[in-house]
Amino acid sequence: MNWNATYRRWTNDSSLNNEMKKELEGLKGNEKALEDAFYKNLEFGTGGMRGEIGPGTNRINIYTIRKATEGLARYVVEFGEEAKKRGVVIAYDSRHKSSEFALEVASVLGRHSIQSYVFDELRPTPELSFAVRYLNAFAGIVLTASHNPSEYNGYKVYDEDGCQLTPATANEVIEKLNQVKDELAVEVASIEKLKETGLLQMIGRSIDEAYLEHLKILQLNRSVVKEMAEELKIVFTPLHGTSNKPIRAGLNAYGFKKVIIVKEQEQPDPNFSELTGDGSDSTFLIL
Repeated sequence: MNWNATYRRWTNDSSLNNEMKKELEGLKGNEKALEDAFYKNLEFGTGGMRGEIGPGTNRINIYTIRKATEGLARYVVEFGEEAKKRGVVIAYDSRHKSSEFALEVASVLGRHSIQSYVFDELRPTPELSFAVRYLNAFAGIVLTASHNPSEYNGYKVYDEDGCQLTPATANEVIEKLNQVKDELAVEVASIEKLKETGLLQMIGRSIDEAYLEHLKILQLNRSVVKEMAEELKIVFTPLHGTSNKPIRAGLNAYGFKKVIIVKEQEQPDPNFSELTGDGSDSTFLIL
């Protein structure tokens, strides 16, 4: 892959959005950074793909997100109208651009007349897996980079069971993805029109409630929980991520009243401002 040719293809493309143009302008003259951004495509595997946010084929941006989704859409289409109607559930975390990327995913799916269900705000990955099965969807996608640093984001695909793709299925999706030669030319549908036609549905509270009810089924030692819940003290930190609301709702539903929240790490924060990476900050704040 000739990184220079790919770089020129991007800079010469009139459809490139202003944000990407500005960022590429800022990288002019920095050959090392440009080569790293364009020397290859982001790799897609059983865990999806992840990378630094920024312009380039080796970065996470709206164009690489569109390309991955185009590959998945072509895979879904092969399973016929029923698969398209079942659709794809889309969730996202607190990272930079996650909510924007979620709508980009829906816009590509909608271009193929594939139903999408997008959470109305950030949700944890386990709830996405639940929602896929609860809604009988064909697949699920989470915009997240898991444990990676704050400058990263990612794209994870889940099958109809809410599980990570098997190697065989991932290879089929990759085959479709590799057919997409120009990430800048992937066609998208209007989000507003998709909402009007119902091809894009926003989901939220009803899924939260169903998820919580199903979690109660998994409760062990109900008598012990009932006996200890009101007195047991629990310290919880969301670590600036997606778990604040669902964990607190779940603990409250089980009857745990003495839940102490680490306030410094309570709110979603794409920069993970109160985290150092070695865990010492959380331990200090808890103490």
